Amino acid sequence: MRNSRDLDVDGMLEVLATASDHLLSPGLPVSQLDHALQTAALLAHLYPGDDELAAAGLVHDIGHLLPGGSDETHATDAASAVRRTLGERVAGTVGLHVAAKRYLVATEGSYGGVLTDDSVVSLRRQGGAMSEDEAATFLAQPWAADAVTLRRADDSGKVEGLAVGDLAGWTPLLRDVARRSGAAGS
Repeated sequence: MRNSRDLDVDGMLEVLATASDHLLSPGLPVSQLDHALQTAALLAHLYPGDDELAAAGLVHDIGHLLPGGSDETHATDAASAVRRTLGERVAGTVGLHVAAKRYLVATEGSYGGVLTDDSVVSLRRQGGAMSEDEAATFLAQPWAADAVTLRRADDSGKVEGLAVGDLAGWTPLLRDVARRSGAAGS
């Protein structure tokens, strides 16, 4: 691992392994690790063969686990940490998943109803619903559609006790995504 802001695959796995000790939120008895595993598993199930999207699901909240991470910056922190190793699509998707929540709240009237209490609270800190101009700017970005897909899986990956496999099972996929992205030392 080079540093916590530029993670190789082993570094990502190390950070994610610590996530079992961190609850997603005080009122939700799901760990950050369970959430990551559930989100990745759901994406792998719904989009078989899209390894980059599943990898994005696994690492999307890694910014919460990095030193100095905050709810407001966790998406961009995570994107920065995984970009060199997992490539632009994974990093771009991860970096936009908070904006995707803001976009969905602004454009789908019923979307706010699927958010957990912690997501509603964080939405306020993250800027609330997008304006029409912000939504148009969001949609024009590469990976915006992938970020919306990730966001929907993110919302569904918060089920207490749902067994979806362990972190070690994702190692080959992460290494393959890293290899295909051209990362050295993956």
